[in-house]
Amino acid sequence: MKSNFLFFSFAFIFSGLLFSQEETPKAVQSGHKNNNNFKQLYEEFSTPNRFRTASGAPGIDYYQQQVDYIMNIELDDQNKKLYGEETITYTNNSPDDLAYLWLQLDQNIRKKDAPALEKNTSSFASMEDVESFVEETFKEPFDGGFNIEYVKDSNGKPLRNTINQTMMRVDLPTPLKSGQQFVFSIKWWYNINNHVVDRARSGYEYFPKDDNRVYVIAQFFPRLAVYNDVEGWQNYQFWDNGEFALNFGNYEVNITVPEDHIMEATGELQNPKEVLSKVELQRYKKALNTFDKPVLIVNQEEAQIKEATKATKKSTWKFKAQNVRDFGFATSRRFIWDMIAVKVGNKNVIASSLYPKEGNPLWEEYSTKVVAHTLKVYSKYTFDYPYPKAVSVHSKNQGMEYPMICWNHGRPNEDGTYSDKVKYGMISVIIHEVGHNYFPMIVNSDERQWGWMDEGLDTFVQYLTEQEFEPNYPSRRGDPSKVIRYMSGDQDFISPIMSNPENVFQLGPNAYGKPATALNILRETIMGEELFDYAFKTYSQRWMFKHPSPEDFFRTMEDASAVDLDWFWRGWFYSTDVVDIGVKSLKRFYISSKPNKQVDDAVSEYGMTSDLFPDMVFMIDEESESFSEELKNNEMNSEVLKNYLEENKATLSGKTLPKYYYEIEFEKPGGIVMPIIVEYSYVDGTKEQVTYPVQVWRKNPQSVTKRITSNKEIVKVVIDPKAKTADVNLSNNSWPKEEIKSDFDKFKEAVKG
Repeated sequence: MKSNFLFFSFAFIFSGLLFSQEETPKAVQSGHKNNNNFKQLYEEFSTPNRFRTASGAPGIDYYQQQVDYIMNIELDDQNKKLYGEETITYTNNSPDDLAYLWLQLDQNIRKKDAPALEKNTSSFASMEDVESFVEETFKEPFDGGFNIEYVKDSNGKPLRNTINQTMMRVDLPTPLKSGQQFVFSIKWWYNINNHVVDRARSGYEYFPKDDNRVYVIAQFFPRLAVYNDVEGWQNYQFWDNGEFALNFGNYEVNITVPEDHIMEATGELQNPKEVLSKVELQRYKKALNTFDKPVLIVNQEEAQIKEATKATKKSTWKFKAQNVRDFGFATSRRFIWDMIAVKVGNKNVIASSLYPKEGNPLWEEYSTKVVAHTLKVYSKYTFDYPYPKAVSVHSKNQGMEYPMICWNHGRPNEDGTYSDKVKYGMISVIIHEVGHNYFPMIVNSDERQWGWMDEGLDTFVQYLTEQEFEPNYPSRRGDPSKVIRYMSGDQDFISPIMSNPENVFQLGPNAYGKPATALNILRETIMGEELFDYAFKTYSQRWMFKHPSPEDFFRTMEDASAVDLDWFWRGWFYSTDVVDIGVKSLKRFYISSKPNKQVDDAVSEYGMTSDLFPDMVFMIDEESESFSEELKNNEMNSEVLKNYLEENKATLSGKTLPKYYYEIEFEKPGGIVMPIIVEYSYVDGTKEQVTYPVQVWRKNPQSVTKRITSNKEIVKVVIDPKAKTADVNLSNNSWPKEEIKSDFDKFKEAVKG
């Protein structure tokens, strides 16, 4: 007890002296709110309720609307028009009475006077190609958008409706009560756009050499907006970046096209005997049970014959889809078509590709193979793919997704050669777009409001899928080092991940790259693969065929893992802070029988000497003025310590003191708190990696000091040696400090070499 008493007395005297040295009392300071990085996200999150629980799961009163469609569609290939009639059955599963329904008219973004065409700034370039300048100056604006011929109830009576840009309100004769259905029909048509010209999600590509088109058609019918417990009606206008919020339902769609067209679409083909030739039908049936190699249903030679002959008759392809949120289709006489069966869980799924000859040889070699690989890997991390098929369609400059079908770019040169950039770009976009079947086609988030919830989660699983496709796959996003340039950029042009897609300067890094990187770091560095994978799968399965919000994701990840992540969501998703952790100093200490000068001076101030504290072990910093070479040459210059070890050698069981004592101070200029991953290198060439938990920053977000003991001399310290945390500043990551060469310096060295 004597030793403890003396120690605490000494500590009290010393701390008291420090306070007494202040000549004047501090002024009264203003208080502040809790700005701690580890504060819970109660202010940001909505209150849990019977619709959405605090655990992140759907509540006992969770609901979603059901919308079913029966459609007859006709493609006018000669005049580039699409005609449609649809009958909609709307089931009100909400507890509310609805006086009107809101429908999305996304094609209206192509009207020649659409406000969305003017949403961004535009200016003249200092120099422009003469031909392009004249063409741009004199070209007539394309006039797309829906032409609504009628909106009628089930008795054929007109329904009053109001069109506001890309939204149409249909007023109901009487309020639709909870549990009731309302059936109505719409007839419409629109001019189909050339999607290559305006890089649109939907439209046609024209091939002048054979005077044919390839159509990829989507957002082609008036669709019900979502009504839910979070937004009410999600009737935010379509401005192009914010994608879609849609309801689940059942579809019966009949699509009439030229007789020689080959088509794929959302849903299962109901009449293959009517639309396929005898040979095509035989190959189609064979493909349904072929697992080793894709079966060519239409080969390149056969497609080229169709290009030249051009049938004049028409045929109608019939599709049915259960429990999907949207519908898309692709059609052309130029399509090559292959299929293969894939085992997913306990069922067979069809992987399929459509592509013109311009896609070969790349597409025939890789597309369907990649579709099959994607279904297997995504299913492993989420849930078994529930739909009967997944289709990849070649489109020149497109990457876009719909239930069971997607468009993907990747076109070789005219002579069939292609670079690794084109090859891996095609593989990556196929993985990404097929992966969208999981997010948001099944885990049905609100893309109009939260772009990252589908793009970011999909890009994250895309990264895992790419890495399993082949060793050292050159993934564009997901690795922490790939997001540093964006995160360290001009803060005037960076938005938090939790931003509407229309309000983001750099949508790709913001909604795709940064969320994917954050989740990769969360999996590999924060939670560990086992905890993360279980929680991520729990979220995916909880919200299959439902409408999750960001909070449902955040809460589920914590609920299923017992890992407090509010600090992580706050830093990575709610702010534009960066990761920057450095080594501020490393000091070596030596055991001494006497205190350092600071302690001695403090004791002397009270007329005492350190002899009053005979049981203390004093540590002297190598850089302090109290240090002497004598200490350096004597491993244990303390009689008190020697005597203690001798007296207690029996209980210490042969243990010996370490040879080296260090104190290392870490600093955090960046705003995001993260675990401190440190690699210590020793004089004998060995290395040791230590991870200090993120909680070390709880009480001092600027500085953390750690005491280190070792039998080997430390010669180097490196923070985040494998670049796992997206640290934006490597100049402070090492001790001794290392010079980090700029890209320009590296370029100069390369030129000299």
